[in-house]
Amino acid sequence: MTISSKAVPVELWRHPSPSSTPLYKFLQHVKVKHGIDTEDYPTLYKWSIENISDFWAQVWHFCGIKASKPYSCVLPDNAPMFPRPDFFSGSLLNFAENILFPEKADIVESSTAVITATEVDGQLISTTWAELRNAVRQCSNALRAAGLKPRDVVAGFVSNHTQALVAMLSAAAIGAVWTGISPDSGVSAVLDRLVQIEPKVLFADNGTVYNGKAWSSTDKTSQIVDELKSKGLELVIIISNVQDFGWDLEALNLKGVVAKEYESFLKSGGGEPLRFEQLSPSHPLYVLYSSGTTGLPKAIVHTALGTLIQHKKEHVLHCSMDSTSRMLYYTTTSWMMWHWSISALACGTTLVLYSGSPFRPHGYLSLPKLLSTLRITHFGTSAAYLTTLETNGVYPIRSLDLSHLQAIYSTASPLPPSTFSFVYEAFPAHVNLASITGGTDIISLFGAPCPLLPVHVGEIQCAGLGMAIGVVDPISGAATPGEDGELVCTKPFPCQPLTFWGPEGQSKYRASYFERFDGLWHHGDFVRIDTKTGGLTMLGRSDGVLKPAGVRFGSAEIYNVLTRFFGGEIEDAVCVGRRRETDRDETVCLFVVMSNEKTFTPELREKIKDVIRKELSPRHVPGVVEECGAGIPKTGNGKKIEVAVKQILSGMNIKTNASVANPEALAWFQEWAATHN
Repeated sequence: MTISSKAVPVELWRHPSPSSTPLYKFLQHVKVKHGIDTEDYPTLYKWSIENISDFWAQVWHFCGIKASKPYSCVLPDNAPMFPRPDFFSGSLLNFAENILFPEKADIVESSTAVITATEVDGQLISTTWAELRNAVRQCSNALRAAGLKPRDVVAGFVSNHTQALVAMLSAAAIGAVWTGISPDSGVSAVLDRLVQIEPKVLFADNGTVYNGKAWSSTDKTSQIVDELKSKGLELVIIISNVQDFGWDLEALNLKGVVAKEYESFLKSGGGEPLRFEQLSPSHPLYVLYSSGTTGLPKAIVHTALGTLIQHKKEHVLHCSMDSTSRMLYYTTTSWMMWHWSISALACGTTLVLYSGSPFRPHGYLSLPKLLSTLRITHFGTSAAYLTTLETNGVYPIRSLDLSHLQAIYSTASPLPPSTFSFVYEAFPAHVNLASITGGTDIISLFGAPCPLLPVHVGEIQCAGLGMAIGVVDPISGAATPGEDGELVCTKPFPCQPLTFWGPEGQSKYRASYFERFDGLWHHGDFVRIDTKTGGLTMLGRSDGVLKPAGVRFGSAEIYNVLTRFFGGEIEDAVCVGRRRETDRDETVCLFVVMSNEKTFTPELREKIKDVIRKELSPRHVPGVVEECGAGIPKTGNGKKIEVAVKQILSGMNIKTNASVANPEALAWFQEWAATHN
């Protein structure tokens, strides 16, 4: 069933001076340059998606892209979305150079570029632009001295700190490909990803601090190295970011790789000046990972210019960031938002990199206190964090000076309407609360903030400039304005992935986004676009991806752990997300079928949770683990019917499809859902 837009939702905010914003100035620039008749965002947006080449050319010049060779063509005429078209062909540039020497940013070398913060009260480390550039100079020279070349892979098993940033920028400076994974991930989750892309270099923390406790990473790193040494791993650099733990470098050397301590590694590259490889705009920059719904997580390759120009568009135009801004995004290095946030340096913005619990050492006010102390202007977090404040009645504005805060960004899962209203009671009323949406797939946003539009309860403000999105019927693919349906994109955009990593990368890429609706990018979100406001309402994932508390992963990761550790006890399983109309978040539900003569017990339930917590992460642990009494529903060819189970548990009425081989299994889930409200 679809729901049409009716009454305009409640308005919560308008920018006090929209004409002072970079977006308004861009609008005036385009108005003069291209002679369009516009004074509002909807008209500018319409022009941007009808004139793709002209729009992105203006973003290049207005937002400032540094290139050693200019482009010859923005986009070929009538370019399809697949195969991915090449934007700005002919140009040569380097992502790290744009980050470290940002165009159109008023900064000096002695000003602060990065502040690293942890949950340890008062533990702040400031890094100037000059210090950051010098660290990247040392690290990139050391990587070159170690034999790294363009397109080699550098991996980080690292927390959100300055050393991780330096490692990433150093890889980009030499044209290597960076991939980051947070140290709270289990060994299985790390290897599922890194074995595919075979990194030559691994940066690894010696430990992490979370919720007041130090956790060693040494055993996990040792296991990871054991597996990767036969896959081309040559060098491991250990970052001693937790003083409680030492490291036996010799033990790693004995595994057949070279192991070095971070500070000594920086000194091994010599005194050569900072140098940036000049590369094509489609040169690979990052590998991020899909959730792995139907197997191993897919390794998505993102390009240097696609990432850079899309982020600069969003940061400068949609977020009004510049060299006076300070941004703290609560994220890990695994998440797309880490990559999005660090690109703010290309605007001259100061970054605050935070690792640890958001509730230490000052409880619910920990992050708000940091926002106040460091005078943060742009704060990013998950919807789950804001709803936690709401649930516990935490109003930071009552005890803290947050007058400098300009924007709060919420993503990972839909922000409930009540939380929209709560934020304007708990934080300053002048803040642009921006629920945003996009994803790992595009390393950026489809639904974005907008200083020229109001904030309405429950809505993402707008579609981002240049992103030609729409809503289509899930079956026919026909456009359904004002109705609920599948989120699609209809025209090329520069941050489309280059490919998926590996020999079958292109076919996997096409299958993931372009097979569902011919010629359209299918994003996998169920959405509504209000025909009056232009705002987006996210209605959840339309496939079997799990998103508890906004953390996205696939059922295959759970199945892999069950097979590895419980193969003799568990015959089969299905893992889905449940989110009913009354639920504020999604609950992961795991149902298992026991092997012959094996019994499901409460002890086994807890053992399953403990192993998933250890091997994957605490975020992967199911909220429900039960025995399934009638088998797992499957198609005639043996494929698990996860989406139908998810819909049943979420309270949706479904019809049994003729392709279900064992409809009695679906009936069992209907009975279970009816008795477990």
